[in-house]
Amino acid sequence: MDAKHSLLEKIKDGSFALKTDEEIARLLHLGRRESLAARDMLHALCREGELLCDSRFRFGTAQQFGARRGTVSGHERGFAFFTPADGGDDLFLPHRALKGALHGDTVLVCAVRGRSDDEGEVLAILDHGIKELVGTYRRDGKAGVVVPDEKRYNAEIFIPNGKNLGCAGGMKAVVRLVSFPDGKSPVGEITEVLGKQGDFFSEELSLIRAHHLREEFPSAAEEEATRCERRGITDEDLRGRRDLRGELVITVDGEDTRDIDDAISIRERGGLYELGVHIADVGKYVPRGGELDREAFRRGTSVYFPDRVLPMLPRALSNGICSLNEGETRLTLSCLMTVNQSGKVISKQIAESVICSRHRMTYRQIAAIADGDEAAKTAFPDLIGLVSLAVELTKILQRARKRRGGVALDLKEAKILYADGKISIPETERTIAHEMIEQFMVLANESVATLMTEKKVPFVYRVHEPPSEEKARGFLSFLSESGVKADFDPARVTPRVYQSVLDSLEGSRLYPLVNRVMLRSMMKARYSPENTGHFGLASDCYCHFTSPIRRYPDLCIHRIIKETIAGGKNLKEKYAGFVATASEQSSDCERNAQEAERDVDALYTVAYMQDKIGEEYEATVSGVTAFGIFAELANTVEGFIPVETLPEDFYELLEERQTLKGLHHSFTMGEQIRVRVVGVDWGSRRTRFELLEKLP
Repeated sequence: MDAKHSLLEKIKDGSFALKTDEEIARLLHLGRRESLAARDMLHALCREGELLCDSRFRFGTAQQFGARRGTVSGHERGFAFFTPADGGDDLFLPHRALKGALHGDTVLVCAVRGRSDDEGEVLAILDHGIKELVGTYRRDGKAGVVVPDEKRYNAEIFIPNGKNLGCAGGMKAVVRLVSFPDGKSPVGEITEVLGKQGDFFSEELSLIRAHHLREEFPSAAEEEATRCERRGITDEDLRGRRDLRGELVITVDGEDTRDIDDAISIRERGGLYELGVHIADVGKYVPRGGELDREAFRRGTSVYFPDRVLPMLPRALSNGICSLNEGETRLTLSCLMTVNQSGKVISKQIAESVICSRHRMTYRQIAAIADGDEAAKTAFPDLIGLVSLAVELTKILQRARKRRGGVALDLKEAKILYADGKISIPETERTIAHEMIEQFMVLANESVATLMTEKKVPFVYRVHEPPSEEKARGFLSFLSESGVKADFDPARVTPRVYQSVLDSLEGSRLYPLVNRVMLRSMMKARYSPENTGHFGLASDCYCHFTSPIRRYPDLCIHRIIKETIAGGKNLKEKYAGFVATASEQSSDCERNAQEAERDVDALYTVAYMQDKIGEEYEATVSGVTAFGIFAELANTVEGFIPVETLPEDFYELLEERQTLKGLHHSFTMGEQIRVRVVGVDWGSRRTRFELLEKLP
């Protein structure tokens, strides 16, 4: 055994574990020359991944250091946090302890004695997680650097001469990271120039690229979609399908909808409601494993921005052969349900079908018919009976879900519109038509999930676990601090308990506050191959079946449903592993899409509010922090009021009460205030408000 491996064995067996090179040299009675050689061997073993070395220059194995694998989350102030891969509490990483690790890197970290009990130190960088960044290019002699937009990435990217794609200084660009020299800045090359820094659409495109989203599809996927559209629907496609083209089927969407993949029909027979929810049969055109499927899996979901949509599928499908356009024959999967007067589904089935939508309706048009508007009734006389039945059933389903304890949070969603170069953010409008489609789609999703669970086939469920005991206990403490009577076990929270809290506060000033805090106490919904129920809907079994044009989980389960209907065999072997992978991928893509949409919406909001500087509004306190308060306008625009602009010098954050308390003033989430717009910050995409007064 050579000297290097002898050293390694001595450390592994514990003889020299966690010793410095000097200590090891003394134990071996080495002279100066041999000591230097031993030190070189130890560092070589570190480079080879056999050993680790900490900031005290001690050598050992990962196990001897108690090292844990995890991910670095950077902070713009230079420090970072370590999130262990195996769970547990995060560790704080001071800048000195990062040793070149950057935001997104996978590392080995050990806990150390520092200024706090939760401090760590990076021992090794296992993988550089971020391979592409967006930033602003700056010339530096013959070469240049890209300053990342991602503030948590605490390094400028060196761009060698000839690798800048002709990018000029002050331009936004996408940079691919190619190497990470020890002790130096990462090296990259520019792959796309996005436009001038500060230009609105360059900034929007930068945000889109920062989330790794693309407009273009691979040519093979586009060609496959175009072939499907050109082929159209043949007699062979109709064979074996239930023909519903003679039924009164309609679509109901917003005026600005960008894909039409669901339709409804309803009639009454013998005191029962026969409800049909008809969904575009996208699986017919996107076979598993093809170019379209691979691209849809990679994207996971369509992403919606005020001025564009990045679809999951090429437009030849999403706006063409799969879109349930008015007056056109379309292939569908139909969930056909019979519902009684109590809102219970007494029979259900899924059928491959063909429909022809009679009308493309909007929420506003359906609501007008429901409200008895004469012009709407004259325009659509054939829909008066359908709408009347649909409203009846909607109210029945609302009451049924309330009896079950479904949590009906009253949440406004921002609606940012962009047309003819102008941005508008109207107050959100929710009508009986919105509630109608939501109730019908939820019922179909539950029915499909229940049917497929009974058949015991692999499936992708939409799950929403109950709040964690810690968050439920925090919510209960908040209610107590706010004077709201509630008595429930945080370890066994039910949807009915949460809904009863909201019901008890209906019409109270506390209602919007409790509504917001309750939402924050709840888990996020996700996709899973295991059915654990949906807490918010008080549903034992739920899935996403109704939007296969824009969501991959829906497309995935459509295939499983179609094979089940056809009597397919060996579905467990075929899909068990895939539904787990698809669930994880789809959940990740959904989170990324939501973050991208929020970032771009914030950019549009800042552009919109720039013209409102000096204007005054009534607002609701929507959040409190030690640094100030957030306030939301009626149209959902949120602004920030820094603590230093509030009318006192000292404030204390009372988290349990969601209150920022001063000596003479306090601000609690849900309170009404009057504000003035004083500025916008393009860098943080945040609007600045000034407090004028608290409202009674």
